Amino acid sequence: MKNTEKQNAPIQPNKFGNWLKTSITARMLIVGILVMVLLIPLTYVNILIEERAYRQQDVVGEINNKWGNEVMIYGPVLKLPYKTFTETSTYNEKTKAYIKETKTHINYAYFFPETLNTDAKVESKSLHLGNFESAVFTSNMALDGDFNTIDLKSKGIKDENVIWNEATMIYKTTNLKGIKTEMAIQINGNTYPFETTFNENNRKNQLDQLETGFLNEDTFKSNFNYNMKVTYDGSKQIKLIPVGKTTTMSMVSNWADPGFIGNYSPNDETRSITEDGFNADWKVLSINRAFSQIYLNKIPNLSQFAFGTKFVVLVDEYQKSERSAKYGFLVIGLTFLLFFLIQTLSKINIHPFQYLMIGLALVMFYTLLVSISEHSNFLKAYLIAGVSVVLLITLYSKSILKTIKFPAFIGFSLTALYAFIYIIIQLENYALLVGSIGLFIILAIVMFVSRKIDWHNG
Repeated sequence: MKNTEKQNAPIQPNKFGNWLKTSITARMLIVGILVMVLLIPLTYVNILIEERAYRQQDVVGEINNKWGNEVMIYGPVLKLPYKTFTETSTYNEKTKAYIKETKTHINYAYFFPETLNTDAKVESKSLHLGNFESAVFTSNMALDGDFNTIDLKSKGIKDENVIWNEATMIYKTTNLKGIKTEMAIQINGNTYPFETTFNENNRKNQLDQLETGFLNEDTFKSNFNYNMKVTYDGSKQIKLIPVGKTTTMSMVSNWADPGFIGNYSPNDETRSITEDGFNADWKVLSINRAFSQIYLNKIPNLSQFAFGTKFVVLVDEYQKSERSAKYGFLVIGLTFLLFFLIQTLSKINIHPFQYLMIGLALVMFYTLLVSISEHSNFLKAYLIAGVSVVLLITLYSKSILKTIKFPAFIGFSLTALYAFIYIIIQLENYALLVGSIGLFIILAIVMFVSRKIDWHNG
């Protein structure tokens, strides 16, 4: 009897399940939870992009190490030995008298040139290793100028204590392996080849030192001029330390995206940057820098005063992919919001699993973007990934919504959203402004559409 009563008893409706199906609040909670869940694979995508970017840096570093690294020039500098004397007294117990002894010490004075003029012609190109590439350059550089008559009296050193016949010229630089010409300096018509000199302190300063043999003693009787040429295979940047009392540098290159670095900027009136390259020139006076023309005992580290050009890639493929992935949360959120509004306004039921599939398709956009961009340019990769994901979601929403109107609108909206993000990625100075205006317009549209929803119904 009891079993019969149980069988005949009316089936109680599942209130919670019904609330989930009909309540707007419940739908919003589910959609919000799904968005948070999709942040997990989106995070892994960002990690993947970072790993590939680090791999690119390693490969670029390997290419640059083989071709040549950054270039910094310090010199030429005249190195002149001189004598100093110290006197000591020693008491002799046997003679009961003091014995005076004079010791001679060899020190060095370093003279910077009166003028230093540098002319650099830089030809850049790309080197590939696997799917990665690095921008490198070959720089033909000509240096010339003059020195004033050498005089150490201002430093309290007499001429007779100067070892004139052992003077040398030194030239300090990075990237020795990138030098492609024999190194020599011409002084008053005489040629003096450079040779490398190892010094542990040089390695600490990241500058290697080249030094000539002894110069002709007659060189220093009056002002003298010099000139030298050097060709570098290098990468990243070219910098010059303004050791001349008046230092000038002109640079011409086919690189279209230069970055001018260091303490001094090129002349605004003469510099030019076009799609075919750039040309720039600098002029630095002694009053513009905080160091003198003569140093005793050791040559100072003046790297902080260097200036020049950085050969930069403004936004590489991985940087663009990373910036695009940062908008992943926005894309997923707006897409889910679009489906939520369609579901609420049209009374069409969309299962959470279907939301999840749509979200995973949106995440797949970034893996497609990264993988394709490694074999092609970013625009082509973006188009292929974008078209694939938009078509997939549009066709999938056709099976969910059972009409053509809503899927077509979804496809159009996703296309507009991806186009909007691509524009933001390409912009540098106006990315924040354009992004803010775009988000404001999207918010206004959502507010306008959502006004028809009865938010009090559940």
